[in-house]
Amino acid sequence: MSTLHQILLQPTDVLFFRDGRPMTGSLAGHGAAWPLPHVINAAFHAALHRSGFAKDAHSHRRGGRGVYAGDAERDRKFGSLITAGPFPVKDRQTWFFPRPQDLQDATLQPTLLPAASIGCAQSSLPHPLQCAVANRRPTTKESEAKAWLSRQAFETYLGTTKSAVPATQLSGHALEDSDLFDCEHTIGIGIDPETGSQDGQSLYSAHYLRLRDNWQLGVCAAAEDKAFSHPQHKNDLVQALFNGGQHQITVGGQQRICSAASVAGAALPLPHGRAGDFREHEGKFLVKWILLTPAVWPTIAADAERHINAQPGGWLPNWIDPQTGAVLLKAGDTTRHERESREAWRQRVRQQVSISAKLVAAIVPKPLVVSGWALPDEAAGELGGAQSVHLAVPAGAVYYLEATTKTEAENLAAALNWHGRDNKPTTIKNRRSTLLGEKGYGLGVCGTWSFFPEAANTIR
Repeated sequence: MSTLHQILLQPTDVLFFRDGRPMTGSLAGHGAAWPLPHVINAAFHAALHRSGFAKDAHSHRRGGRGVYAGDAERDRKFGSLITAGPFPVKDRQTWFFPRPQDLQDATLQPTLLPAASIGCAQSSLPHPLQCAVANRRPTTKESEAKAWLSRQAFETYLGTTKSAVPATQLSGHALEDSDLFDCEHTIGIGIDPETGSQDGQSLYSAHYLRLRDNWQLGVCAAAEDKAFSHPQHKNDLVQALFNGGQHQITVGGQQRICSAASVAGAALPLPHGRAGDFREHEGKFLVKWILLTPAVWPTIAADAERHINAQPGGWLPNWIDPQTGAVLLKAGDTTRHERESREAWRQRVRQQVSISAKLVAAIVPKPLVVSGWALPDEAAGELGGAQSVHLAVPAGAVYYLEATTKTEAENLAAALNWHGRDNKPTTIKNRRSTLLGEKGYGLGVCGTWSFFPEAANTIR
């Protein structure tokens, strides 16, 4: 697998990350939200094209999901690019990650816990959930929990760090959006798409994101191309792009510029999940999975010939049986080996035994709208326009699972942790988003959990 490089992006001005909402009349552009992973991936992809490496890079076919235009259409470049992020970085060293949704106060102790006695009969839980999530705190409209946790605080929450952050000393380790960036509002003049000049008649309002002093966008990126050869960096496109120095990258809309610099020799800054030592309850081992980045699970139609079962998608991962909640992930080696054909790889994985575990509860916030815009490609006969819209589960979502044995719990953690079983990872092993995984969607870490106290099994 490709080794990931740490890249720090320092904006030279405000940034603009527009969503799909309109920018006319009194409606602002909502461009000050934290950027989604595919936006940064597109920025690196464009930077590789601008670098002039395309003529020496491997060409692959257009299309996806087994539908290609044919061998004659091998004109796509940089298909090996994978990214993770962006994440907020303070002073070029402290990385921050979205808060898990089971934290509702100013401590790192979960206040939302699955209640064993509140199931489908007492609630409107969708299949295949078995337990509702109850709050240990009195009901309040205000949440004391911050939006972002440092890596050290996140690992304290997971129980995987040796130097725990005391709950009373979270200052600097738990921050709000306003501590990281500010939202600026401006009025602009519309551009005539025919002439590319200001039309002088239409006005629009827009929000822009401005990072505060000493903050950067942190990204992990890798791109090893089998056809590319650099005198110093061989087939590593990311190292060749920076070549020991800085590089300017256009990020987001309106051609906004960031200075990008590679951090040499540093370990991957993402928090590590639990690999074992999970709590036991009535013979079951309790594993929870927390999303570090959004995930997209589409609706999938049944296909008996390809051994594909129907999946509702949405909030429910495609690797969960929608009727029973059983985990469909395999316990063995699911990595595609070198020179192994895709069909042989699929056949080998299909014959492996699934992990013996099931989903029992979940905390899933409101979905994120993932959209985009494709430019026309006259050579390929593509008109361009709006791309398909997906609803993504936001980072911070929590999924509660039960494994039948200690070994199965460890196998489950190895399949869900972004780093797998590796204690010193140099790459990302698992991306559990069905779509856009190469763009950084579906990264998560595992922790353990306990049931809501039986003596107080009442939602307040």
